[in-house]
Amino acid sequence: MVSLADNNTIFIGKKPTENYVFSTIMLFTNGAPEVSIKARGMAIKRAVDVAEIVKNRMESMMKTQVSYKEIKIATEKVQREDGESNVSSIDIVLKK
Repeated sequence: MVSLADNNTIFIGKKPTENYVFSTIMLFTNGAPEVSIKARGMAIKRAVDVAEIVKNRMESMMKTQVSYKEIKIATEKVQREDGESNVSSIDIVLKK
């Protein structure tokens, strides 16, 4: 199961890219007008891959235009056992 914060946000983790692609496409298929793909640290690459694959598949296979509504990057402070650490994050919002 892919981690969902609310009805239209997907958190990218360590699962295979295809799991997140499937979940994102399902949200669009079930009527979500936009989907937010969020990731931190090493998962940022996977989030970008998911966004590109979803966009290309929706356009080529389902004949549905998907565009980037917003892309936000930030640095978040994360509390660890050995103190505080800065971690990069990304939020990619796709819209039909």
